[in-house]
Order: sequence, then C-alpha cells, then structure tokens
Amino acid sequence: MTLRETSGSAGAPWERPLRGTLDRLVVESERLAGNPLGDPATRPLWVYSAPGVGDEPVPTVYVIQGFLGQVDSWANRFPFELTMLERVDEMFAGGDCPPALVVFVDAWTSYGGSQFLNSSSTGPYLDYLCDEVVPFVDSRYPALPGPEHRGLSGKSSGGYGAMVVPMLRPDVFGALASHAGDALFECSYLPNFPQLARKLRDEFDGSAEKFWAELQAMDRLDMERFENFDLIGYAAAYSPDPERPGRALLPFDVETGRLIDDVWAQWLEKDPVRMAPRHADALRSMRHVYLDAGKSDEWFLDLGAQAFGAELDKLGVEHTLELFDGKHGGITYRYPGAIRELVLALR
Repeated sequence: MTLRETSGSAGAPWERPLRGTLDRLVVESERLAGNPLGDPATRPLWVYSAPGVGDEPVPTVYVIQGFLGQVDSWANRFPFELTMLERVDEMFAGGDCPPALVVFVDAWTSYGGSQFLNSSSTGPYLDYLCDEVVPFVDSRYPALPGPEHRGLSGKSSGGYGAMVVPMLRPDVFGALASHAGDALFECSYLPNFPQLARKLRDEFDGSAEKFWAELQAMDRLDMERFENFDLIGYAAAYSPDPERPGRALLPFDVETGRLIDDVWAQWLEKDPVRMAPRHADALRSMRHVYLDAGKSDEWFLDLGAQAFGAELDKLGVEHTLELFDGKHGGITYRYPGAIRELVLALR
C-alpha cells in the first residue's frame, strides 16, 4: 500500500471538493432562548458561497428542511447520488446559474420540527428565521438587500414553510420554491387522524404526552409503534395548548376519532391553500413562485400543490407548477433546478 498525502478528499464516490465555499457556522439566537421545549438556542447555520461570489452583492436563497430534518442532514449521502451540497455546487460550477449565496437554516425542535411558525408550544421560529438569521447573513456576506433579492426554498415541511413564510413576511422574502409542501390539510393530514387516535387509545391510555415521553426515551425510532407521531409535532405548531406551554391540542377526540371543530379550524387557518386569499398582495409581490410534487406522493401533496396553484390562478399570481413521476422521497435531484429559477428571478 502506498500512502499519498493530499489536501483534498479522495473524490467520487466519496466526498467531492466543493468549487464554492461552505461556511459551517454556529449562531446564538436571542429569540429561541428560553423556548418552551428547552431546545438549544445555539444553532448551526451553513452558508454556501457559489463560485464567483466576491465583493459584489448577489441574491440569496434560504433552504429550510423537512420534518425531522437538521441542517447537517444536507450532507447525507445516498448510494449513487451526490449530496445536496454537491448537487448545488455542481450546478453553480457548471456555469448555467449566476453566483449566489445559499443559506441552510436549522429549525429543529424536540417535536421534530417547527413548521417555521411562531408557536407557544415550540418557540418563535418564524421570527428566528426572518429577524435573526436573515440580518445575520446580510451583515456578514455580500447579499443583495431587500426581499426582491431573497428567496426561500424547501421540501415537505420545508416546502410548507417556503409557501407560508413569504406570505406572512413579504418584507423579508420575495420568491419561493416548494417541493411537495404540506398543503390541503384534509388530504395530507386528516386521513391519518383515526390511526393515531386508535394508537393513543389502545397503547398509551389516550395520552399524547405519554406517547411522546416514551418516544423520546427510546434510542431508535420504531416507526411501527410510533406511526403518525409527526401529527403531534404539527399540532404543536398549528394548535398549541394556550394553558400549557410546550404542549399541543390534538384536532380530534382520542376516544371517538371525531374532529374537534375549533381545533381543526386552527389547523385549516394555517393551510397554505386557505391562507392564499388572505395574503393575496404578498403573493402578487413575489418575483417567482415555483411548485412541484411527485404524482404518487404518499401524502397527496401533489394535490396540495395543485390546490395551492389553483388559488394562485384565482389571485392572478404567476407561478410554475410541475408534477413528475415520483413519490415523496428521493427527489433531492430536483432542488438545484428550483434554486436556479429563484436566483435568476432575484437578480
């Protein structure tokens, strides 16, 4: 065996040297300090500068993760595939996308995610993203100022955030890309309510708190025993318990499975499809709106994308909607193309 010292990696199929620059930072959030779940206020933040980024300001695309995602998940490798970071780097290095900054944000919570909303059960993650992360990046990198030069992109729960956050904060983000984002809640969420009701009734004495405590005590995720656990995380974002910080109100009765109308209404109020008419001006201000989903998505988020797109049509909002052959997973290859569309619109 011959030892050859090198400053780079071994190359494909292992980690490939980036042509751009990735800064893996750690930031301390004032907004997340003292959050109801006791989750860390110190968060990782990754900032990628594409080849060609120098002193001249460039657009910025913020990328947010799906439920259970953490920022370091973007470095995960799957067989015969580039990582997300390598895909983005390859796109920029190929020369068909102008230089830009791509910022990978961590909004993990002990429930698995925040849906990028402010909630008395999880914390002010909308404010964290918009009022802390964005100013931090703007102050330290050559980012073009203003929402007309910032985009937000994500998949699944990240796709939900990519639709909702620009509606709520058009002063921060002026373009969005949503891959299979959570939408049309009666199709994507409601069908799983009876399964979780039975699970809680039969195995956890009807207690979501007991369910979650046992889940957190395990050293691995038993998907069969804890199927649909994500619904409790969504409830923490959509219907927090006003009497008990850190707890959530489920939108159904555990014993009967019947919808609790006023709680379910809180969920529907946060459905992007139903939010769109209330935020028409914000959506019309977007420089670009990109939506896609697999036609066999297990949570019917292709229907959600179509329903959101139909609302955009009613409001006169131009957008791109692409349905493709695929399911909910295995669609990382689509992310760079959407980032490119945002960059081109944000220049």
